[in-house]
Amino acid sequence: MEHRTQQCFDNLFGVLAAAGLGPDNVVKVSVFLTDMDDFAAMNEVYAAQFSEPFPARTTIGVASLPLVSNLEIELIAQRP
Repeated sequence: MEHRTQQCFDNLFGVLAAAGLGPDNVVKVSVFLTDMDDFAAMNEVYAAQFSEPFPARTTIGVASLPLVSNLEIELIAQRP
């Protein structure tokens, strides 16, 4: 789970960087997990991605995700 979580953030932060933004511009994060037992492992990686003040976050347990994934992360960022 740690590797998948880090890969999600690497991909998302790459998209932000292409738009001239970074992690400090993130205001909301949505995390979707197919197994809530993975929360602690995901959260450990998540916590290392941001500094205070942390963006708002929602973590949602879902029955399934596309492409047989067990994790999906969505960000909302704002320009200063």
